[in-house]
Amino acid sequence: MPSKRTVISLFSGAMGLDLGLEAAGFKTAVTVETNSYAVKTIKLNRPKLPVIPYTIEDVTAKQLLEKARLKKGEVCLVSGGPCCQSFSTAGKRGSLADTRGGLFREFTRIVAETKPRFFVMENVKGILSAAVKHRTLNDRGPGTPPLEPNEELGSALRVILQELSELGYYVIFGLLNCADYGVPQIRRRVIFIGSRDGEEIYLPKPTHVQNPTNGELPWVTLREAIGDLKGPNPEAIRFSDRDRKLLKMVKEGENWSHLPSQFQEEALGAAFKSWGGRSGFCRRLRWDKPAPTLTTSPVGRATTLCHPTRLRPLTTREYAVLQQFPPNWKFEGSATQKYIQIGNAVPTGLGKVIGNMLNDVIKNTKRNGLPVKASKRKGLVVCADPVLEKSLKKQPRTQLHPPRLLKSSDPAKIRQWLNAVPRQKQQFEKD
Repeated sequence: MPSKRTVISLFSGAMGLDLGLEAAGFKTAVTVETNSYAVKTIKLNRPKLPVIPYTIEDVTAKQLLEKARLKKGEVCLVSGGPCCQSFSTAGKRGSLADTRGGLFREFTRIVAETKPRFFVMENVKGILSAAVKHRTLNDRGPGTPPLEPNEELGSALRVILQELSELGYYVIFGLLNCADYGVPQIRRRVIFIGSRDGEEIYLPKPTHVQNPTNGELPWVTLREAIGDLKGPNPEAIRFSDRDRKLLKMVKEGENWSHLPSQFQEEALGAAFKSWGGRSGFCRRLRWDKPAPTLTTSPVGRATTLCHPTRLRPLTTREYAVLQQFPPNWKFEGSATQKYIQIGNAVPTGLGKVIGNMLNDVIKNTKRNGLPVKASKRKGLVVCADPVLEKSLKKQPRTQLHPPRLLKSSDPAKIRQWLNAVPRQKQQFEKD
């Protein structure tokens, strides 16, 4: 008899999501991962766990089911986070036009071909506002061609929701902050959860809050997580001499904006003349708050993660603790490769609360049978996060430069340009 809670893990990385699900009682049956160092990490810690080291495009459902020793429909859960760089708010933001952005289609292909009872797909917050086709800021506004429907903010999400609906699963999604579940990190991720049989899935309820008022648990701070962390020869990459010079002038909780004015342009580089969020430049962390989102490098110019009081970035061990990996979990590769594996992972605490939610659903179905609405839910995609749903409905069509940087700052011409193409609607419904 196959296990009732077996997992096929796609885009497994260093197994952060898998470890969280396992803490909730699930069992990873097979993993798929192409990064050679992550593959070595999996084999180092789980030598008996099957690993398929191929690109997902070259992996078949038959291979996965054979490795997991299961048949179609016997898998409890397919989980994973398709490569998310193209949906990030940083970089070129290729979205679905980027081959990495289209990897979610490989995820849905595996779901369609293995028919698991549930699926869990994780991605970055940027997936909510990504366009199918990205247009640079300099090419938007009066004096440029009208905005096309697939260049609107949120057009990629519309495609994703439509394709999830075509699976025939009942799907819910929402934006979860890992800090709300006891993770010592403010890390917001979009979670899609699907039920093949239309079971009453839901988003995990928060266990921690930023400002407790009625006996709730407070967010876990950086100090609580790594303040007493000790160990020989901490492993970390080094800041450049320029960054060290600037960070010496920055106190705990400060960033480039607290530098003397004559050093601010040096800290920001080309971003000095830009606008928008630049809080990660030349940044020192605060002991009394959770860490910000861990990136794949703590020395990135726009994503600096400097220790609150020491002149160094967070170490690889501190990274692992903030992502809640077990103390005995080992990572293969250089420090740089370890940062990439850990920074790309899903915090294990988030995986655990999702696993616990699925456990409750399984028990409820076993006790009461399928809900009356089960068959009607199939193919339905629901935003289960009221705050997010409201935000999506108010999402602007695009983002423009400030008027001073546009070819024309005339409000009437800006409105005319924006209204040149009818606004598209979001493709989700409310149950």
